[in-house]
Formats: sequence, C-alpha cells, structure tokens
Amino acid sequence: MAELNFTKLNPESHLLLDQPLLRLPVELSRKNFKLTAVHVEHDKKHLLGALKATANDSFSGKKDPSETLESLDNMINRMKNLKRKMEGFHEEEKTTHRQTRQRLEHLQDLYQIPSLADVKYDEWSRIRLNRLLADYLLRNGYSESARALAKEKSIEDLVDLDVFVQCHRVEESLRRGSMQECLAWCSEHRELTRKTSNTLEFELRLQQFIELRRKGHLMEAQQHARKFISSNVEHKNPEVQRAAGLLAYSPETKVEPYRTMYSKSRWDFLANLFLKTHHELFSLPTRPLLHFALSAGLSALKTPSCHSKYASSSSNASSTTTTVCPICSTELNELARSLRHVQHNKSSVEYDPIVLPNGRVYGRDRLLEMSAKVGLEEGRVKDPTTSEVFDISQVRKVFIS
Repeated sequence: MAELNFTKLNPESHLLLDQPLLRLPVELSRKNFKLTAVHVEHDKKHLLGALKATANDSFSGKKDPSETLESLDNMINRMKNLKRKMEGFHEEEKTTHRQTRQRLEHLQDLYQIPSLADVKYDEWSRIRLNRLLADYLLRNGYSESARALAKEKSIEDLVDLDVFVQCHRVEESLRRGSMQECLAWCSEHRELTRKTSNTLEFELRLQQFIELRRKGHLMEAQQHARKFISSNVEHKNPEVQRAAGLLAYSPETKVEPYRTMYSKSRWDFLANLFLKTHHELFSLPTRPLLHFALSAGLSALKTPSCHSKYASSSSNASSTTTTVCPICSTELNELARSLRHVQHNKSSVEYDPIVLPNGRVYGRDRLLEMSAKVGLEEGRVKDPTTSEVFDISQVRKVFIS
C-alpha cells in the first residue's frame, strides 16, 4: 500500500512548472484583442469624421462630384486596409486557439495517468523534456535548433517559437547598437504597457539623445529632448536633469554619471531591460524552465553526504564503493553544489545496522562480506567509503527508534 501511494501521480504538482504553457496564449489573445480594438476605434473615428465632412461639403457645394468621389474612394481604400488588418488578426487568433487546444490536451493527458510507473508517464515526461529543451534553446538564441527539435518531435504548438524569435531579434539589434526594431516593438505594444511602470521607451529615447550628443549634433539633441524627454520630467525628473547635464560634457568625460551614460555598456542594459519588459508583458519566467526543473530535481535527490570529502567513488579515489546516487556522479556533483538539500520525511536503512568508530553506519552482513572480499583477516572490517580498518570489537549495533 505504501508503494502504491509512493508511485501515485499528483498532476497538480506537475502543473506548477507548466503554468507559462497556458499563460502565454492567454496574453497573446489579450494583446490581439486590444490591438484589434485600437485599430477599429482609430479607423472608425477617422472614417466617420471624413464621411461627415465629405457629406457636408457635397451638400454645400464646396466640392465638385469628382472630389467627392475621390474622398469616398480614399475611405473605401482605408476600410479595405482595415479589413486586411482584421484578417491578419483573425489568423493570429486562430493560431493561438489551436495552440491553446493542443496544450490543454497535453496537460489533460496527465490526468489520465494513474501512476508514475505507467509507461504513458514516461512518454508524457519525454514530451515535456523536449519542450523544456526547446525553450532553453530559444532563450539562448538557437532558434533554428529549437525549430528543428520541435518539428522532429511534433511539438510545434507546445513551443513558443515565434514569440522568442521576435524577442531574440530585437534583443540582438539592441546589442548591436540599433534601436529601430525595439522602438517599433514599443509602438506596437504601447497600449499594453501604458498602465505598467515601463521605462523601456523612455530609456530608448534617452539613448537616442546620447547618440546625438556623442556625434556633436547639439541642436538636434535639444530638439529631441524637448519632444521625447522633457515630457517625462514629472515622473523621471532625476533622469531628465542628468540628460540636460549631458550637453555640457563631451563623450571623453571622466565625470560620473555622464561617463557611464556615454559607455557602450548601456546597450547591454537596454537589451536586458527589453527582455525584462517583454517577459513581464507576456507572463514569461525570466529564467529558462529547464533551470527550474533541474534545480527542483537536484535538490530532491541531494543529501547532506553528497558533497562530503568521502562522497563516493566518483569523487573520492580512496573509496571502494560504487554509488548509484546521481548527485555524486561526476556530471552533476558540481552542478548541485550550491543547491540546498531537501528534508526527507522517510528514510531507509540496511538490515541489522552497525556503527563504526568513525560514526558511519552500514548493514552488518554487507560490511563483513565486503571486508572478506578485499582480503581482510577475520575479525577486521573496512569502511568502504573512507577505507579505514577497524577491529570487529569496536563495532556497535544500532537500534532505530
């Protein structure tokens, strides 16, 4: 019965790691809806005003019939453009709905698996591992590798390829010293970020001002500051004041904070700020999901003895045992060193345990058998971890309470 409870699958605990799988489609649908409403409202306001003005001019005789027809043609063309935009938004919405359906079915499959020992759980876990690997590749800029993996494993609808490809493209453009793509992204998502404490667009405009000042274009820099920077004086007064002070210092200055503002490292700051803004907007975790899964798994397996100087044969040449602990392996030992170990409520001990003078506990039969195999004389035992040899009279029996 205990074994059955141990292997019983708890879907809710698994879904803690998979929340972004459903959050992103919801955020994309919300973005799509808001952008659609903005375009419709903007064109509706323009068309109604233009139609009213054209009708009044036509009735009053201010425009001849050819001019009226030209105005009507312009309005028709504008409505056709709006229709094309709406068709594009509709296709995006259909894609989002298809992905959401696939993701819900993938998560629902977990509730049909009764046990961790079920072969279906291995299949489901393999799909999730492929998702986590694709997510890691996308976040590190390996878009083509992630796309190939998703295609090979048929998980395209479970991986956010387009979102991360666009994100990486904007990030790389900033690191190269170009702001055009990021400004376009800010313009497209302005309605979504208006209510947040987002400083990305202000920092981009400030960087444009810095670049104009770096090139010595003082008049253009002042005009740019009046248009894009001075309007933020109420919320960004210290930054606006520093920007004004920048006019008095050349790019070669050693005076802070102007030396830092001229520094090329600001491009990395902007790229990181964009990533933070992008992930917050779409409810994405800042770290790869693979990191969370590895941290949880390594901590669950780690014990206090995993990093002792007598850890195992893989990390201690004098040890005569062969460990099956993955944390003690050469591949994972260093990776798990800085992680905490969890507190286990249940533990298992060998039959007929005994304690050696150095405090280490082993099963009596296994210890005597191993000591005989290494050629020790009768009445002597060897610690398989530290290689210390003791007289059998020094061994004490352990009673578990």
